[in-house]
Amino acid sequence: MNNVSTTLSGWRAPARTNFHGILVSVVVAIAAISLAEHYRVSAMLFALLLGMALNFLSTEGRCVPGIRFSASTLLRIGVALLGVRITLGQIAALGAMPIAMVVVSVALTIGFGILLARMLGYRTRFGVLTGGAVGICGASAAMAIAAVIPSSPEDNVKERATIFTVIGVSTLSTAAMVLYPMIVTALGFGHEQAGVFLGGTIHDVAQVVGAGYSMSKETGDVATIVKLLRVAMLLPVILVITLSYRKHHVAGPAGTKKPPLLPWFVVAFALLVAVNSAGLIPPVVQHTLQTLSTWLLVISMAAIGMKSHLKDFATVGFKPIVLMVSETAFLAMLATVFIYLAR
Repeated sequence: MNNVSTTLSGWRAPARTNFHGILVSVVVAIAAISLAEHYRVSAMLFALLLGMALNFLSTEGRCVPGIRFSASTLLRIGVALLGVRITLGQIAALGAMPIAMVVVSVALTIGFGILLARMLGYRTRFGVLTGGAVGICGASAAMAIAAVIPSSPEDNVKERATIFTVIGVSTLSTAAMVLYPMIVTALGFGHEQAGVFLGGTIHDVAQVVGAGYSMSKETGDVATIVKLLRVAMLLPVILVITLSYRKHHVAGPAGTKKPPLLPWFVVAFALLVAVNSAGLIPPVVQHTLQTLSTWLLVISMAAIGMKSHLKDFATVGFKPIVLMVSETAFLAMLATVFIYLAR
């Protein structure tokens, strides 16, 4: 009995410590999702901006631990739950061309991002972050990749890069949702080709769905499946990034351990894909977990916003914008080439 009491006390302590910060992050997330539904703009973008307005809560007071918890642990749980969106059957049903297009375009977009980032004077990890966000699944990918990239000596550097990437990729995704349907119509693409293009190029899932179904049901269905295939690319990309930084990890003076071979949330993501592919998750549970994933990602984005300082973005300059717009244009060009070659 004493052991049980001790265990419960051990759970209550961190729960009490984190409660206020989690609560304020949830409140910001509720406001962000409500605004996103009304204005049809990315909920993560609203969460980020609203969170930044409440930056003072992360500097001192009872909310600090919970904000940190929301920005890290809740983020990883939300990324892991993305696995319930995907099945291996959906991937196989696409056929060879869309699969090849997604794999090649994700790899080349990240490579292009690294190359261009170095040319513009940035570190490789900024190219990995922006290229991965553009190539895979927008803000969700940016947050997942940021979770496995080691922090710089100045801890706020990675957070500032992540926030800028989320803002950029969300803005570009919204613009693409409006412009890309007009582009595929002008190019004379059929329903399936248009779906492959939209799903293979627009950054965020919500904007892919909006653009695809605004054209036709057939286009929307294909676009959604192609987009989910890009989401599935999170697993191999994060594995490669983790192995790369693990290989070059140098132990600190206190004998810092190497990062794990695979972060726990990536393992959970892969297991959920496997379980979902086997049909072991009931539809109601699947829908609930998908909704929970969305909420957790928005909550964590609100917390990341609260940890950020607006003054840090005064020195961003024009070059990062050039980087992300160029990556977006490069991805669209690759998808167009693949579609024309498959005709």
